[in-house]
Amino acid sequence: MQSEALVEMEDVTKVYGMHRALDEVSFDLFPGEVHCLVGENGAGKSTLIKILSGAISPEAGIIKIDGKVVEELNPRQSIEMGIATIYQDAELVDSLTVADNVYLGNEITGRIPFVIDSKSQMKKVNEIIAALKMHLPTGALVEELSASQKQMLQIVKALYRDARVLIMDEPTSSLGMDETKALMNIVRNLRERGIGIIYISHYLEEIFEIGDRVTVLKDGKSMGTSSLESVTVEEIIRKMVGRDASLFYTRRKVDIGEVSLEVKNISRWGIVNDVSFDVRKGEVFGIGGLVGSGRSELVNILFGADKADSGEILLNGKKLRIRSPQDAIRQGIALITEDRKKLAMLGGRDVVENTALVHSENFRGFLLNLKEEEDVTDEIVNKLSVAVQDRSQKIEELSGGNQQKVIIGRWLIDDSDVYIFDEPTKGVDIGAREQIYELIVELAERGKCIIMISSDMPELLSMSDRIGVMKNGRMVEIVKNDNIEEEDMIRRFIGV
Repeated sequence: MQSEALVEMEDVTKVYGMHRALDEVSFDLFPGEVHCLVGENGAGKSTLIKILSGAISPEAGIIKIDGKVVEELNPRQSIEMGIATIYQDAELVDSLTVADNVYLGNEITGRIPFVIDSKSQMKKVNEIIAALKMHLPTGALVEELSASQKQMLQIVKALYRDARVLIMDEPTSSLGMDETKALMNIVRNLRERGIGIIYISHYLEEIFEIGDRVTVLKDGKSMGTSSLESVTVEEIIRKMVGRDASLFYTRRKVDIGEVSLEVKNISRWGIVNDVSFDVRKGEVFGIGGLVGSGRSELVNILFGADKADSGEILLNGKKLRIRSPQDAIRQGIALITEDRKKLAMLGGRDVVENTALVHSENFRGFLLNLKEEEDVTDEIVNKLSVAVQDRSQKIEELSGGNQQKVIIGRWLIDDSDVYIFDEPTKGVDIGAREQIYELIVELAERGKCIIMISSDMPELLSMSDRIGVMKNGRMVEIVKNDNIEEEDMIRRFIGV
C-alpha cells in the first residue's frame, strides 16, 4: 500500500431537508487496496458513492484526489480523474456488442481527425480482457451475456477509460456461487495491478474474503475503520445495527398442518421438466440450486408469468386455472419478486401508489378511494417499521430494505394462501433481513404456504423446513432439513 491516497474524504456532510444522510464522514482509499464499505440500508453508503462519482455535491467537507483538493466534482470530472462505479444494475446497451459498449463515448481516433481507429480500440480491449483472465466474447451482444459477464464488461469499460478507482456496489447480488468466485479472482487481479477498490456488500463473508480494511456507516455517521485482520464479524454487525446479531437467523418452529398446495408434473419445454412437490400449511418450502437450474422459471409458471405445457396446480384440493399473474393473485398466490426495481416498483411514484399497485381494485368504487389507500399504507408502514419520511416519499428514495418491506406489506392486504419469496433479502442489510424473516415466520404461523427461493445458503438452511433441489430444470430431490450441513447441500446442487 503506497503512502499517498488515491481518494481522501474528510468530514463530508450531505443534508436532505432535516435529514443528515452523511454527517462528517471521513474515508480514504490507497492504490492496490480493497476498502470495504458496510452498513444497513439507509446508512449513507449510496450517498457517499454519489458524492465521489460526482452525481451529488456535499454541503461540507473536503475531497482530495491524488492529494489535490477538488472544489467541485461532476460525473464527467469524476471519470476523467479515474473514478468508475460498477453498479449492481448494469448500465449497458443490450443491442450493442461487448466491444461497442466499451468504445461508446470513448472512441480512439487515428492520425485523421474524427476517424475511429478500430484496430487500436480492439487491441486495447483484448489486452484488458487477457490481463484480467476474463472469458468475455467481444463480438457478442450484451443481451446475450450472463449477469457475471455484464459485471466483467463494466470493469473492462472502466479500465478502458484508465480508471484507477473502482467503486463496486453489491457486485455479487445477482451472481451464483461459481460466478462469485470468478469475480473474486478478478478483484484480486485488479488489486495486484494497483487499482484501488471501494467494495460495498451486505455479504460479510465476501468482505472478509476480499477486503483489506472496512468502514462501517450507521445513520449517516462513520462508526470507524478497521483492518479486517483485527476485527470480527460480530464486531462489525454490532457497529452496523447497534446491537448483537448474527449472520445466521434462528427461526422458531411452527406447527405444520395438512397439504395445501400441490404442484404436479409441471413442464415447460426446454425450461422446466416434470416438477412435482407439495407444501403444507405453515411450512416454509425452500427451493435451491445453481443459477440456471430453473428455480426462477418455475416461479414464473406458478405465478402465471409463463405458461406450463403440461401439469397441474391444486390449492386446498381445487385445481387452479392460471393463465396470468392476475389469475394467480385472484386464486390466492402472491409473489415477492427477485427484481423489485424492474418488476415490483413504480418508479417516480410515492409509497401510497406502490402499496396499492397490485390491489388497486380493492380501493376503487366509481372514484379512487385515496383515504383508504393512505390508511392501508400507514398500517403497513407502522406494522413493518418502514423507515419513510412520509407516505408521499418516492419509492426509489427508500433504502433497499424498506422498498422490500413495502412490497411485502402490500401482499399482506389480500391475505393470500401461498406466498412465494424469490430472493427475499437480495440487497437487504442484516437488520432489515431479520425483520423480513420474522414476517415470513408470522405468515407460516397463520397457516400460509411459503415457497422461498434463495441463493443465500445460510438463509435457505435457516428458514426452510424442506428444500427442493433444482438441477437442469428438474427437481431432482426434496430434502428434509434436519440440520443439513452447507457443504452437503452444495454437493447436492452440483450433483456430486
